[in-house]
Amino acid sequence: MLLAAILIGTLLAGIGSVWLAALLSFGLLARYTQHMLSLSAGALLATAFMHLLPEAFESQAGAQDLFMALLAGLVFFFLLDKAELWHHGHEHHHGHGAHPEPHAHPGHGPVAGTWAVLTGDSVHCFGDGVLIASAFIADLRLGAIAALAVLAHEVPHHMGDLMVLRQGSSNRQAALLKVSLAGSVTALGGLVGYWLVDQLQDYLPYFLVVASSSFAYVALADLIPQLQKHLSARQTAAQITWLLAGIGLVTLVSGLAHAH
Repeated sequence: MLLAAILIGTLLAGIGSVWLAALLSFGLLARYTQHMLSLSAGALLATAFMHLLPEAFESQAGAQDLFMALLAGLVFFFLLDKAELWHHGHEHHHGHGAHPEPHAHPGHGPVAGTWAVLTGDSVHCFGDGVLIASAFIADLRLGAIAALAVLAHEVPHHMGDLMVLRQGSSNRQAALLKVSLAGSVTALGGLVGYWLVDQLQDYLPYFLVVASSSFAYVALADLIPQLQKHLSARQTAAQITWLLAGIGLVTLVSGLAHAH
């Protein structure tokens, strides 16, 4: 019964949040791509700095160790991005007998950030799964609240993930499938958490920090540079408003989750 509840809760939170994000990104808000980039950048930064890092630093882990993990995460995702862009350029070079075209998309590498997003997402989702499992083990109602809280706070940043993947590919289905697979890692975290909840507690802060480094990296290195264009005062104001809306949305949802 407990294991079934953990599986249902983690799948609902992990994959349900992705589909809800896709419904918003590809459906209702699909016409507002630039606004969604601003919203996504704000949501990813807020997820990292207002939710994941504070939770990591509330633990018993040493601040220096956590900052080392954060730095290592940022460098790792930078190298991952470099490898990805090099691989794409290499393929392009051999496929067309020409030099890669880094400006095929204005201000954006063809698929930069994709693996950083998916890796960070998977780590984050695994950590979420362990957290949900821990809550269910403590109390079934607490577990249900934790699963709903994770679902709610994952939606804004999954919108960010989908936007990054859509920048590198015109295929919505592929983007949805990749982020859904990352989301399904929540269930794996739930299973592992069910069996090893006591042993994994010490590593949770590091999961949180590595996940936060991926979101901060993608927002700062991938999304925000796309917003650094010369715009009219009105467009700039709209951009800033949507960025703040992304931050506000995650902060509000995280606050409600912690209130419970």
